[in-house]
This record gives sequence, structure tokens and C-alpha cells, in this order.
Amino acid sequence: MTMEAYRYEDGSISYPGHPVGPDGSEPVETIDLSEYTAEVITWTTSTATPPGVREPNTLAIVEFDVDGEPVRAIGQATSDDLETGDEVEPIYVNELREPGAGIREPESQAWDGYRFEPV
Repeated sequence: MTMEAYRYEDGSISYPGHPVGPDGSEPVETIDLSEYTAEVITWTTSTATPPGVREPNTLAIVEFDVDGEPVRAIGQATSDDLETGDEVEPIYVNELREPGAGIREPESQAWDGYRFEPV
């Protein structure tokens, strides 16, 4: 599984990717952010989580540097021992939440994704 971002004609990169970039162009390249490390910009810990999401749940906004272009992402952290400025790497997990919890049919949802782990 890749953590896919899109690069556009003007050099900008978005995550998640969008069919049209900031300059109005279509993507010209995909980039797998899971091959990069990122810096924690800010973080918070939620103690009142939705059904099926671990509690407490530490979330981080991180910034990747891809060839000098900043790319931000938000996601769960693997640890609550996190500080602004920490270096993290994306770690693939099969279930970001428990598929049986919540109101939607488990088969209709994707439960996998990435968490950020301190390096």
C-alpha cells in the first residue's frame, strides 16, 4: 500500500491527491510519501473518540519535504510521546479503527492506512 500524493505541472504536491491541482492542471506524477520521513508540526490527543477508534488517540499534523516542496498530512500517531519538531515515519497498519464499530457496514469501508511513528 502506498501513501500516494500527486505532483502537478507547477511543481506543487498535494496529499491526498486531487484530480485538479492548484494551478488547474491534472497530476503529472504520483509520489509515495511512505518512502519519506516528516516533521511533526503540531499534535493533540483525543480522549473522546468515535466508535471503534482507540482511546486515547494521538493525532499529528506532519510536514514532508519532497524535493524542497512541503507536503502536509494529518493522521494517527503510534505513540503519545510526541513533541513538535520530532521526526516521524509513516507506518502502514491494517486497521486504523475496529471495523465492527460504528453505523456503516464494515465491507463498505476501508480500515487500513498509515500512522506516524517517531524515528
